[in-house]
Amino acid sequence: QVQLVESGGGLVQPGGSLRLSCAASGSIFSFYVAGWYRQAPGKQRELVATVTPGGSASYADSVKGRFTISRDNAKKTVYLQMNSLKPEDTAVYYCNAGGTTWGPGGDWGQGTQVTVSS
Repeated sequence: QVQLVESGGGLVQPGGSLRLSCAASGSIFSFYVAGWYRQAPGKQRELVATVTPGGSASYADSVKGRFTISRDNAKKTVYLQMNSLKPEDTAVYYCNAGGTTWGPGGDWGQGTQVTVSS
């Protein structure tokens, strides 16, 4: 099992940027697919982006070209750089580990709120 702690959320204006971080515990993290998911009020949790142990990234269509996922296995940390943010990006963002490129595993962080509003 991997423990995950997200940070970096906050309030940002439309068009702005935020960088989320997810710090993991456990040496096996570097062997896991890691990902970011989000859940807006009244909606189901959805995939945002995933990254394989080797660094190959996949994105939801809604964030392609605006968000970048990356990882540093030595630091056991996954990042999500979010640019050109839109109000519809407002959600709680969750870090995940142990899943596949297109689906989550069983390890979740506690979530970090991202609010895009003027």
